[in-house]
This record gives sequence, structure tokens and C-alpha cells, in this order.
Amino acid sequence: MSRTPLRRAAIVGTGHRAQTFTRSLAARPDHLVAALCDPSPTRMAFHNRLLTEAGEPTATQWEPDRFAELLAKEDIDEVVVTTVDAEHDRYIVPALQAGCRVVTEKPMTVDAARCARILDTVRDTGNSLTVAFNYRFNPVHEKARELLADGAIGEILSVHFEWLLDVRHGADYFRRWHREKDRSGGLMVHKSSHHFDLVNWWLADEPSEVFGYGRLAFYGPEAGERHGLCRDYDRAHGADRAADDPFALDLAANDTLRALYLDAEGDDGYVRDRNVFGGPVTIEDDMSVLVRYTKGATMTYHLTAYSPWEGYRVMFNGSAGRLELEVEESRWQRPTTRIGSDSGALHGDTAAEHAGGARLTLRPLWRPPVDVPLVTAHEAHGGGDPRMLDALFGPDGAEPVAHPTATERDGALALAVGLAANRCFETGRPVAVRELIPGLSEGPDGQVQAR
Repeated sequence: MSRTPLRRAAIVGTGHRAQTFTRSLAARPDHLVAALCDPSPTRMAFHNRLLTEAGEPTATQWEPDRFAELLAKEDIDEVVVTTVDAEHDRYIVPALQAGCRVVTEKPMTVDAARCARILDTVRDTGNSLTVAFNYRFNPVHEKARELLADGAIGEILSVHFEWLLDVRHGADYFRRWHREKDRSGGLMVHKSSHHFDLVNWWLADEPSEVFGYGRLAFYGPEAGERHGLCRDYDRAHGADRAADDPFALDLAANDTLRALYLDAEGDDGYVRDRNVFGGPVTIEDDMSVLVRYTKGATMTYHLTAYSPWEGYRVMFNGSAGRLELEVEESRWQRPTTRIGSDSGALHGDTAAEHAGGARLTLRPLWRPPVDVPLVTAHEAHGGGDPRMLDALFGPDGAEPVAHPTATERDGALALAVGLAANRCFETGRPVAVRELIPGLSEGPDGQVQAR
């Protein structure tokens, strides 16, 4: 009996989120994590410990400037990109040019020029790029899509979508590199690309025009001073003023966070526990967006990053009724500086201590409402992570998941909404999606297509 050839993988960026891919690939007998690439030897050593704990050989460790050499010398088949968002294209493009299959964490990138570079490379090479939009694989989201596709509410005419990040998870974007828009694209790109991809997928449609307002209303020094929340420290570690600040993060109290970030500061100087009310902060925390789609539907969207509870509400209005989804991922949070998760996760990997429920209600015209039965989970991003990993890399002892993964075109269309919203925040004017990204053009049916 012949053995399935090993697919040699490289993981680029070895922070917290990369743990999901390191563990997943280590568990698959047809994959080998052959190489790691990161500015920090300390973080790469942490991931090599994960491999040895799984009974796998250690991977070679490479500096970012030697990435092209890595691809050639390690004979890499697949590349997983989990770096700072603004660095994604730095690795996606040469990996595609080398003939590798590439999986990138969302967002695909952070601006129009980088997006066009990626789209051009995919077109020129004909190679595969997949964006890891794990929310597509959440069974609750799949059920909503099934009902909409089956015409349960007729033609979809409008959508209202509200996403709430609580004062633990939401605050965390203001402690780390995500608070710098040139590195993350802001929450409209880094976080909301999840949601914009979901709506594109739910509607089987594409955005055509965007308008919105956004501001830094809660975090940052000015708002913190206005609301009486400021404390005088730059970063939490070693700061007496942070000891009882519920907005602070105690890196030393969590083994994983200490190993990945506190112990690695000497490698690259990255500080993971900055004061959320300190400066500078260049992203928004309160955003309202209006999107028009090519088939005529509209969406009103609001993201709040300082809520007492975490979750979302999305309502679809149609010609034959209405579909309503509400998910409570965390009903409230305790005021603590410590993270209990072994993986160092603040959200997504494990269910929150005070997780609530999920409700999907179909309200047809002229008939009583129907509560749709759901299979729900709060860990692993609503059950989406393991199903996404099965779709990306093959099942790991589980039933195969037949599911359309997100392509570079999907990544570009989700990104385009966030980029357009960011431009609206600056100009106060609506933005046409087809004018935003040079790598997108409008097709004969009015839909936006990859060039």
C-alpha cells in the first residue's frame, strides 16, 4: 500500500492565531510543517514545541528577509500566512510565483495597491489563493444561508447587521498593532471583513457602493480623558497603575501570552499590552456603514468595539418575510486583567464564561414565526475553525466538509467594503467599489469581477 506523499508546509507569522494552523497541520498525516518564518526566534521556538508535543519533527526557522530562500530550499508545497495584516502580500506574492498553494488569514491585505498586486499575481500565475474566512463555516451561518438560498423570505431586499465587541475582546484591538491603521486597515478591514464576506456570501451578491461614518469615541487618550477612564501608564507589564485596571492585560499571568509575547520582546520590540487609553491610536471604535449591492439590496451595518456584551444581530428583509439571527457570544465580562485560556485567547478559541444563546427566527408573511432549530457552539469561532481546516487541508478523522472556500476575489470584495468605508470616514462622500481597487473591474452584468 503506497503512502500518501507529505505536503510540506511553511507557516509565516508565529503569533497566537498561528497556533490553530500549527496544531492542525501537525495532526494531519499527509502534512508536514517543514518551516517557520517570523522576526522572532522565541515565537518560532514556541511553535516548534507545539510540534514536538504532537510527536512531529521540529521545523526549520527562517527570518522574513530569507523567505524566497526558504521556499526554494525547503521544497514548500503550501504556505500559511498569519502575519501582521499589512505584511500579507510580502509573502503571498512570492509564494504564488513559486507555485505554492497559499492560505492567508483574513483580511487578505490592507489597502487597494496591495490588493491589486495580489490579484495581478493570481491572474499571472494561475495559482491558488484562499482567504481563511472561518465564519463561513459556522453551522449557524450555513443554516441562514440555506434558508435564504431556498427562498424562505423571497427576494432579499435589505439587511441590518449589528456587531458588538465587548470591553475585553474589543479593547484588545487597542492594546496591540491593530490600533495602527497602516498595519491593520482599522476594524473596518481587520474585523469587519469577516462580516462583509458573510453578507456577500449570504446574498450571493457583490457590493457596488459604500457610505459611512466612523470615529474614535471610547478608546484613545482624548475619549479616555473625557470619560474618566485614563490611567497614566504606557504598557501594563510592570506598571502599578495597571494592576487593577480592567482594561489592562496581564501577559505574565498566562503561560502562552508570556511565551509568545513578553519573552519575545527582545527579538523585535513588539509590545502586546499597551494602554488602550494611551496614544497614538489611528483606528476607529464606532462605525456606521451603508452598502448597496449590485442586485439592489442594501445593508445598514454598525460595529461597536466597547460593548458590555459580545455578539451580533442580523436581520434580512424579503418580499416574503423576514429572517432574524441573534447570537450572544458573551453576555458580560468580569473586570479582570488575566486571561484563563491555555491558548491565550481572549475570544473565539474557547467559549466565554458567560456565553449566551443563538436564535434564528423565520417570520413569513401572514403566518406565525418559526424558531429554526440550531446546532450551536461558542468555541472554535462557533465551530467554524475545525470545519474550515477540514475544507482547507482535508479531514482529520472527521466527516469531510463540502464547502466553498473563499478565493482571492472574495477576499478583495470583502476588503473593498472596509476600504471604501475608511475613505468615507475621511471624505464624507460615498465610494463606488469598482473605482477603489485597480484589480477589480465591472462585468457586463454589473457585478464586480477580478480583472
